[in-house]
Amino acid sequence: MNAVFGQLGRHWWVFVLYGVVAVIFGVFAMLRPLAAAIGLAWACGVMALAETVISVFALFDRQAGVSKGWLVLYAIASLIFGLLAVSNPFATAGALLMLLAAWLLVSGVYRIVFAIRVRKEIEGEWLVALSGVLAIVLGVLFVLSPLAGLLVTAIWIGAASLVYGILQIVAGFKLRQLRQSL
Repeated sequence: MNAVFGQLGRHWWVFVLYGVVAVIFGVFAMLRPLAAAIGLAWACGVMALAETVISVFALFDRQAGVSKGWLVLYAIASLIFGLLAVSNPFATAGALLMLLAAWLLVSGVYRIVFAIRVRKEIEGEWLVALSGVLAIVLGVLFVLSPLAGLLVTAIWIGAASLVYGILQIVAGFKLRQLRQSL
């Protein structure tokens, strides 16, 4: 076990670096949520384009883990999404928000139905039903006001990134201390 911690301890600065980047992004996303949402959509597009290139190379690899048909389909889907996201990240972010809204609506109904069906077997089923109602309300709000939904989602992503970044920084310095004590 000491060998694992020793190896991690040598790279403590990577945790700190990731943490600092996450904190910077988190603060940026909370201060400029629209720009952060557009930046995230654009970054997803760039990653999809990179996946396109990787998939095309995989087509010529005899040891690819999936069939050529799936690789072609994945490459085409990645290319289309990547081009759309890079050329119009605002529309892509809005479309992704609408997918999130649709998922919230469906999951909200599912949770309510589930809570009703298991009400005799579990206690606190009303909490499951309440989470379903809240998911439906949030989904409806996203549909009614996509821009506000996009801003709120970006702020929440920023807050999560801020917390994640702080945890990474703390973990990095703890690993550094652990390395020094080994």
